[in-house]
Amino acid sequence: MKLIKRVQNRRERRAFRVRNRIRSAGRLRLSVFRSNRHMYAQIVDDEAGVTLVSANTMEGAVMGPGKYAGNLEAATKVGELLASRAQAKGITEVAFDRGDYKYHGRVKALAEAARAGGLQF
Repeated sequence: MKLIKRVQNRRERRAFRVRNRIRSAGRLRLSVFRSNRHMYAQIVDDEAGVTLVSANTMEGAVMGPGKYAGNLEAATKVGELLASRAQAKGITEVAFDRGDYKYHGRVKALAEAARAGGLQF
């Protein structure tokens, strides 16, 4: 039980640390949520409290029916789709909010695809 509490505490502190740095940046925030089966990303305006653009693996445009969406390929497609939607709305600069996830694997793939699509972090 002590180990579980310690790990939860570490994740909460990491998320708090990341979000504190991002909010002081004064940019729109690209927030990422990762589950075992899906990836979700959205660009949020914290001052207005509004989500401007979003993309996830549950959309038909990203992954076809019956395909596993919890892998690097799916994360890359979400990053590309999010970047193209942001470009259509005129958004070019964002602050990357990885939350309590390490910058590794699917989170990294999403970020690199968004950068390749034209977003500047």
